[in-house]
Amino acid sequence: MAVVTRFAPSPTGTLHTGNARTALYNWLFSQHNKGKFLLRIEDTDQERSKQEHTDVILRDLTWLGIAWDHPIVHQSLNLARHQEVAKELLNKGNAYYCYASEEEIEKFRNENPNKKFASPWRDKDASQAPAGGKPVVRLKVAKEGHTTITDLIQGEISIANQELDDMVLLRSDGTPTYMLAVVVDDHDMGISHIIRGDDHLTNAFRQQQIYLGMGWKVPEFAHIPLIHDKTGRKLSKREGALGLDAYRKLGYLSEAVFNHLLRLGWGHGNDEIISREQAIEWFTLEGVGKSPARFDIDKLNSINAHYMRALSSEALFAKMQEFTGIDYEEIHRDRIIKGMDGLKPRANTLAELKDAAQIYIEKRTELDEKSKEVLAAGGKELLMKLIPYLEKCEKPEWNKDKLHDLGADFAAKENIKPGLVMQNLRAGVVGTFAAPGVYEVMEILGKKEVLKRLSPFDANLKEMTAHG
Repeated sequence: MAVVTRFAPSPTGTLHTGNARTALYNWLFSQHNKGKFLLRIEDTDQERSKQEHTDVILRDLTWLGIAWDHPIVHQSLNLARHQEVAKELLNKGNAYYCYASEEEIEKFRNENPNKKFASPWRDKDASQAPAGGKPVVRLKVAKEGHTTITDLIQGEISIANQELDDMVLLRSDGTPTYMLAVVVDDHDMGISHIIRGDDHLTNAFRQQQIYLGMGWKVPEFAHIPLIHDKTGRKLSKREGALGLDAYRKLGYLSEAVFNHLLRLGWGHGNDEIISREQAIEWFTLEGVGKSPARFDIDKLNSINAHYMRALSSEALFAKMQEFTGIDYEEIHRDRIIKGMDGLKPRANTLAELKDAAQIYIEKRTELDEKSKEVLAAGGKELLMKLIPYLEKCEKPEWNKDKLHDLGADFAAKENIKPGLVMQNLRAGVVGTFAAPGVYEVMEILGKKEVLKRLSPFDANLKEMTAHG
């Protein structure tokens, strides 16, 4: 059987974590089986559907590396086809016009709180219809026996037909309900496998009735357990149910988000870091668990850090520049790239990398608390004594090893610990202790920049730097 999957988001908001994982699993299943992956925008809710939401969804799918086959299907354009199928179900005797009013339906439900609405029009003749009435079209569901679904993840599940109601297919204004539109579109698109969240599992029993009523082949169903937070509760925005665009704006790499979404409910042995190529090769529905996955932002940070550190310094700088939108000056670009190996361990995201890289552009204007403490405890005086040593270090020898030796010599002469020298240099040159080794930073900054940053601690240096 040729595999055709689909992703069918509603353009009423952003592409959140759960929907993104659904799209990914559908895409991977089709790729693994050399099939097709189709995209349908379910935009029948005209009030809530927005073009800007569609644009964001398409952008996020593209960012994640998910490409669709064939033109996008817009459900709102299939109204005539949905109505046509409803009429065919009427002609087959598998649907009927229902003229029950909202008041009648509400009265029935109030009097029968544990029963599905039983329309009095199920077996009435159309000649009995009230004049000027605007009926809905309901599906005539069998009342005997069971409906069984063999779900590729959940296994075989049955429900008594008496638990299913005669659901509305067409509203009184002729517009289709979600249940009808989804089935018609899936059939017409040739969908072979419907892979979606298990919150749609109960819909599958009702939708199967439409397939059977039309004499259509029922597609394979696979319902994925939902995503929970670390405590096992339904995922909230605070715990990760953000739009995919939010993760991009927070500085996560698409490769890392892809990897993390993949592992939310699916596994391949003990493998944690899985490339796109491996995912396509290994992905099967047998690997999807039956229990809810748990979103862990710490794990996402760890995975993102892995992918960042695997990049070359030049490639990671390019990612950071694209993320920030900053046109870095050449001197700053060169410094950041030279210092990238020291920055990588201090950043889990591109946003954090951008902040860490700021030390190669300028000294922090607001010193961190540790720097303030060091400078207040005699650090300024110590730096005044150290500056002449730095001035004597010629540029050819201005490297971290030579600077380390210089600092050690100075410490010996002043009868202090070398670590104290490094602390004061870190405070005076960088302004933060959350940075790579100070001698490494000083080598990359260069003698001129280091002396410029130390100029506030020496009157002569301050005057020299003020005059260029």
